[in-house]
Amino acid sequence: MRLGGVSEDDLYQAAITTTRARFSWLVVNLLTAILASVVIGLFDATIQQAVALAVLMPIVASMGGNAGTQTLTVTVRALATKELTSTNAARVITKEVIVGCFNGVVFAVLSGLVVWFWFESQMLGIVIASAMVINMIIAGFAGTTIPIMLERAGADPAIASSVFLTTVTDVVGFFAFLGLATLILL
Repeated sequence: MRLGGVSEDDLYQAAITTTRARFSWLVVNLLTAILASVVIGLFDATIQQAVALAVLMPIVASMGGNAGTQTLTVTVRALATKELTSTNAARVITKEVIVGCFNGVVFAVLSGLVVWFWFESQMLGIVIASAMVINMIIAGFAGTTIPIMLERAGADPAIASSVFLTTVTDVVGFFAFLGLATLILL
């Protein structure tokens, strides 16, 4: 509940109270979404030359976001239950990066093949596959390190982590996909 910026008694609070409680994190989310849009804007010429890129961009960002959210949920819970400590943090981070790598490779193959046949472009399939691996690895890393850093900074990772994770996976996903497309396709 706290990850979403809501509280247990949210159902019974006045609408204005609920609005105020959620507002600050939505403002932060808006600012970070603008950052992701700026990254996309850097590649506007590339997108104009290959419309398929605009169609496919959300896939890379979404997969990274969901993979990162899975990692983030496990990490926040482990912090709350004191199962994740400074002594085992490096092991947990390494494990989640490896999981991100494995999942990245599997979904890279799947998405790469779908894109290759859908758009009849092997190179576009390679671009999305490569971006998928990059973003899934970063998602595993960010999903563990963001809550750890927030807790060490004295902030509640259950409240703040998701906004930062979404920013990282969107920015990295868009940059990797569009950057690789610029290098490989154009």
